[in-house]
Amino acid sequence: MKRIVGVVLTSILLCLSCIDDFDNSKPSQGNLEFSRDTVFLDTVFTNISSSTRTLKVYNRSNQDITIPAISLGRGESSFYRLNVDGLHGKSFQNIDLLAKDSLYIFIEATIDFSKVTNPIYTDSIIFHSEVRLQDVDLVTLVQDAHFLYPQKNSEGFKEKISIGIDDLGEPIEVDGFYLDESQTWYNDKPYVIYGYAGVKGGNSLEIEEGVAVYFHQNSGLIVDKNASLKINGTPDKKVRLQGDRLEFDYRNKPGQWSTIWLRAGSKDNLINHAVIKNNDIGIVVDSISKINKATLQLSNTEIYNTSSVGLLARGTNLQAQNIVIANNGQNSLACLYGGNYDVKHSTLANYWSKSVRQAPTLLLSNYLRLNDEVLIVNDLENANFTNCIIDGGQSLEFKLEALAEAAFSFNFKNNLIKFDDVNGVYKDDPLYDFSNTAYYLDNVMNEDPDFKSVSSNELIIGQNSAAINKADKSTALEVPLDLLTKDRTQHPDIGAYQHIVIEN
Repeated sequence: MKRIVGVVLTSILLCLSCIDDFDNSKPSQGNLEFSRDTVFLDTVFTNISSSTRTLKVYNRSNQDITIPAISLGRGESSFYRLNVDGLHGKSFQNIDLLAKDSLYIFIEATIDFSKVTNPIYTDSIIFHSEVRLQDVDLVTLVQDAHFLYPQKNSEGFKEKISIGIDDLGEPIEVDGFYLDESQTWYNDKPYVIYGYAGVKGGNSLEIEEGVAVYFHQNSGLIVDKNASLKINGTPDKKVRLQGDRLEFDYRNKPGQWSTIWLRAGSKDNLINHAVIKNNDIGIVVDSISKINKATLQLSNTEIYNTSSVGLLARGTNLQAQNIVIANNGQNSLACLYGGNYDVKHSTLANYWSKSVRQAPTLLLSNYLRLNDEVLIVNDLENANFTNCIIDGGQSLEFKLEALAEAAFSFNFKNNLIKFDDVNGVYKDDPLYDFSNTAYYLDNVMNEDPDFKSVSSNELIIGQNSAAINKADKSTALEVPLDLLTKDRTQHPDIGAYQHIVIEN
């Protein structure tokens, strides 16, 4: 008991000592130091809270001090807000700071675009003293936007979109809403989507050049049966679809939003010159393969940083050229449940490093697994890959899964393929007989594509690439310009890009 009493008395004495220290503290003389002289908050959308930034304030002196006041330059009208020493507000008085100690200030902003005259919104944190004022600048870029989100009914429930039926026959629903009639989105200001935006059958959504579409978590785009999506970017004004977190740390973070889902029966879908990144699945394409016209024409498009599959196609008709799909948690391109696929001058390069990946970059199958016990099959009528790079961080980067109950027709011509079967697992499988010209012709196996930088999704090939001048010329004439609009008709390279000289 005596020991406990002693500890308590010691603690009290220490606290009293701290109080006595601050009784003897001096007012700040304006000699504070800061971890930065300007705090930049990343771009925010109007009336949406920013991420939190941190400022550290140092007292380098040997004397305990008291800062008479810390305040925002714009006062109570400022769109910034502070947390100083655990207190929230916009102004603070008599902040104590021990000798050789530091203080954290946390900064956030929620800015109303309609009430600012300049999209670069600035303020400052002012540190008062008896001698001079010190300040740290605050800078934020604010954007106006079109905000689209599910409405609530009189009972407070959000709108829903049905996406299927579960094993018990009950509808599966997600927070979402259908767009009013057919729409065209123009590049006047960004679009921010909360929940799933749906396009009803008979309607279309056209997204014009230069439009930026930002999706909140658990959000996406759904195109129903008999509906269409047309994305019309240009080389200089690509359409960009990504998550709505604009901070630097989120620029390449996978899984920030859901997907673009072209549901079974959607038609005449076209995506040209788009960048789709940082979601769960880049694009899902479901349809009926027994049609001559493509469900999706995909060209000059980049899909990056998906936590699952880059492009998931199930029993559909896909025509793709000049596409790049990279850094995906599972497959870059998965063509399941048969269908028709014609892919030209594309680069599939999966160097995913955020977790263990076992799935190959490219997967082709003529069946779909509904659960552990049920498989359904469908003819793989055609899967033609010409002048493509299929590469990644594993030794076997493409896989063929064929069941005898359905057709399995494929052809690889003038591709650069990574398939290094060092253990001979597939040596007796006729599907991997690379000498069989019915399946394989003039492919380059297990050579270096010489990408500029796989970590930053720069998949253009360099001067040492094994893909240089190895493409089929007749196919190159069908796709005469590479993804950067460089002519490839004279000396065509394999992949989405003609090579460049990469400086060390």
